[in-house]
Amino acid sequence: MSKISQLARNNVNALTPYQSARRIGGTGDTWLNANESPESVEFELDCERLNRYPEFQPTSMLDAYAIYASVNSNQLITTRGADEAIELLIRTFCEPNQDKILINTPTYGMYEVSAETNGVVTIKQPLTASFNPDYEAIKKQIDDIKIIFLCAPNNPTGNTLDQGALIDLLVAAKDRAIVVVDEAYIEFCPQHTQVALLKDFENLVILRTLSKAFALASIRCGFAIANPSIIDLLLKVIPPYPVPEPVAQIAIQALTIAGISHMRHRVTTLNGIREQFSQALVILPTVEYIFPTTGNFLLVRFKDSSKVFSALSKQGIVLRDFSNKPTLENCIRITVGTEFEMNKTLAAIKALNS
Repeated sequence: MSKISQLARNNVNALTPYQSARRIGGTGDTWLNANESPESVEFELDCERLNRYPEFQPTSMLDAYAIYASVNSNQLITTRGADEAIELLIRTFCEPNQDKILINTPTYGMYEVSAETNGVVTIKQPLTASFNPDYEAIKKQIDDIKIIFLCAPNNPTGNTLDQGALIDLLVAAKDRAIVVVDEAYIEFCPQHTQVALLKDFENLVILRTLSKAFALASIRCGFAIANPSIIDLLLKVIPPYPVPEPVAQIAIQALTIAGISHMRHRVTTLNGIREQFSQALVILPTVEYIFPTTGNFLLVRFKDSSKVFSALSKQGIVLRDFSNKPTLENCIRITVGTEFEMNKTLAAIKALNS
C-alpha cells in the first residue's frame, strides 16, 4: 500500500468498487451488457445560459415528471441517475459505523457500494428459492435496519413485488425504517408500480430513471419519489447544482406528450423483441432456465455459461456474466437490443448446439 493510500479512510481502501458495464469493458459491435436502449434520440439544446449555474431543482422538469408519474412536484427530487438518490438516502438516514441497510441478494450492486463508502453495514438477505424477497425474514430484522432496498423489477433476476407483502412490510417498518423500491425498469411493466402506496406510507421511497426506457443513459438523470417529509431532508444533503442545464433541457423534451409516446412505443417494441427472443431461446439444448421477463433484459441460466460467454465475445457480442454470484451459477444477463442484434445473438447461441 502506498503512503497516499494510507491517508484514505479504511473502508475506502477495503472497498470493492461496483463493476459497471463500461468499467468492465469489452470488445465488439453488439453491446447487450448494460441494459441500455438500442436507439438514441435527437434533442435540441439552447446554449444561451451555459455560462450560468443551473437551477437547483428545475421547476419545469419536476412539473413534467410529476405529471408523468401521477404525483405532486413536492414529492420529487431529481438526481444524477438513481445512483445519486441511493447515496443521498444512505447519507441522510444512516449514521456511519452505527446503522445498517438491508438488500435482497442477488440484486443491484450499488446499494452495498454506497453503504460501504459511507461506513454503513449491509445486511444481505437472500431471495427465496423463487427469487422473491423473503418478507418474513426481513421483518424479523427491522429493529436492526434503517433502510430496506427492494429492486423491482429486480436486476438481474427480473422479479417484481407482491403488493400485499410490500404493504405488510411497510406497516411493520412504520417509524422504524425506510423502504426503498427501485423502479428503474418499471416502464417495461408499468402495472407493477408502487406509486399509489405513497399516499398511505410516509416511509416509502420510489426510485426512477430516464436511463432505460427513455433511452437517456448518457445524461444521468434520475428521480426519488416520496412524501415531502423525506424529500425535504434529501434536499438538505444533495449538492448545490445537481442538474446540468443541458440535462434539464433534454429531460423536459423527453417528458413531453410526444416524448412519452415515443418512449411507450419503444417499450412495446422491445417487449415484443424480448418475448420472441425468449421463446426461441428457451427451446435450445444449451439453455436450462430463463428468469422472469419484466425489464429490458433476460437472465438466462445455461448449461455451460463460460462456453457461451466466450464464444459470443469472440463474435463481438458483449453480454454480462453473473455466473460468479451466489445462486446464479451459469447465468448470463442479456440486454434486449434491436431485432437484428437479437437474431445475431440467437444464431450465435444456436451454433453452439450444432
